[in-house]
Amino acid sequence: MQRTTLLLTLFLMAAAAFYAGSRRSLDIVRGHTRELHSLPSYYGYFTALWCGLPALLIMGLWLAFETSIITHLVIAELPPAMQSLPDERINLIVNDIRNQVGGSAFAGESDPLIQAAAARYQRLKDISAKALTVVVLAVAIAGATFARQRIRKEQRARNMVESATVVFLIVCSTIAIFTTIGIVLSVLFESIQFFERVPVTDFLFGLHWSPQMAIRADQVGSSGAFGAVPLFTGTLLISAIAMLVAVPIGLMAAIYLSEYAAPKFRATAKPALEILAGIPTVVYGFFAALVVAPFIRDLGMQVGLSVSSESALAAGLVMGIMIIPFVSSLSDDVINAVPQALRDGAYALGATQSEAVRHVIIPAALPGIVGAILLAASRAIGETMIVVMAAGLSANLTANPLEAVTTVTVQIVTLLVGDQEFDSPKTLAAFALGLVLFVATLILNVIALYIVRRYREQYE
Repeated sequence: MQRTTLLLTLFLMAAAAFYAGSRRSLDIVRGHTRELHSLPSYYGYFTALWCGLPALLIMGLWLAFETSIITHLVIAELPPAMQSLPDERINLIVNDIRNQVGGSAFAGESDPLIQAAAARYQRLKDISAKALTVVVLAVAIAGATFARQRIRKEQRARNMVESATVVFLIVCSTIAIFTTIGIVLSVLFESIQFFERVPVTDFLFGLHWSPQMAIRADQVGSSGAFGAVPLFTGTLLISAIAMLVAVPIGLMAAIYLSEYAAPKFRATAKPALEILAGIPTVVYGFFAALVVAPFIRDLGMQVGLSVSSESALAAGLVMGIMIIPFVSSLSDDVINAVPQALRDGAYALGATQSEAVRHVIIPAALPGIVGAILLAASRAIGETMIVVMAAGLSANLTANPLEAVTTVTVQIVTLLVGDQEFDSPKTLAAFALGLVLFVATLILNVIALYIVRRYREQYE
């Protein structure tokens, strides 16, 4: 049975177990639900959990170890001469076997031993699939039967179901936490390898970025320079331009929509404004490269300024337009969440609507507004496509928005594109840049938490 079919069958069995458990609880009390400790649905959930969870757990463990066990069994049946090969050669043989099983175009005409091993591999996979189906269905039936027989009118089914829900939520939270820890450790490990070859001071304070490494010992001009200051400068420059566009426009739009606009206009304008958030970034990149950048270049020529065909100004302006919904929509929701009592109190004291907005509503909503602005800043710092198409790839150390610059995220993509060796400083530099980006985002979050806590103490 296919895995998808098996999951669907398991879901249907859990639904049947839910119905059987609910009916069992009603039959015990002859329809008098008040005699039950919990609602009949909780007894159904209790039975369905016993039907589904153990079977899913066994299925997950089975699939996690199936490939490695089958591979070990296939390798054990290879000739001794092949088993004594180095691990790298054995891994290549295993890949050939799997390609042969999957019918890959790279399999081609293989050795008879490989074909025999592939047939053995396929046979073991078929046996494993059949055994998995039998075991999972048997465990599901056994679990449902066991749970149904345990149903009593005094049984605390609701408590058991809620405890299982709490455990499930804890597991989900733990997975998220360990995923974050794994990401941080992987980036940190690769960054440490990079800093063993390139000093931290050269990376953080160097003024020249040229990560090309020499392929031959006698090659000239490709020794590599990993000063990341031009990348940090370009990132801050483009992000600052984007925020100068997005924050005033987004915040003013949020204030108008929440405090001044008529309900009919708000119902139309807010969804129309949020459409900007759904446009793919590559479309913004095309718009920046084909419309905004030429317009800025022509305008600069008319006033006697030298404007590069790819400039930080073009990328920043379009990026600012892109992140307007992040500021406006979130700020609008935060402003609407301010209690009406604060508005009524301001009006009762004789304040006008604009005075109430400036002196009462905005200060009360400031923690949420700051959070929206920092979310937009994080979005701007992490943007790549617009920068590639409108600002270029040149790592220039400049504060002139009319020149071409690049950002940290663009260089990360550039360094990891194509076939790379993950033990060279050029590739490891991408992880060091990622670590710096992570630290910068963490600092932004700390600042946001500080501001939120400070103003919450003031207004709560």
